[in-house]
Amino acid sequence: MTYLLISVPFLLVAAAVWLIGYRRLVPLQRRRYRQVTGLVMLILVVLTTIFDNLMIASGLVGYHPANNSGLTIGFMPIEDLTYSIAVALVVPALWPHTGRPATPTRKL
Repeated sequence: MTYLLISVPFLLVAAAVWLIGYRRLVPLQRRRYRQVTGLVMLILVVLTTIFDNLMIASGLVGYHPANNSGLTIGFMPIEDLTYSIAVALVVPALWPHTGRPATPTRKL
């Protein structure tokens, strides 16, 4: 079994969580939701690519070629991005539901 096949169920769950969060928003908030998701995803993918390549190049981490798809970015197998993508989908979906009050309360 390859790392990509292991990652697919997690990506599907993350996409479902993101879509549920998206549909719960009013239409005016949806654009912001997409922007935040895109920004989080961009940051995580760039950082993952940089640091995974450094860790693999230095010998801290290694991957057996039989478990990879063969697609790489530098030294990093493309499958390593699936974790960052899943996190980028789940975090914006759950962030509004962290228990903060929906409206600010005033102290008298």
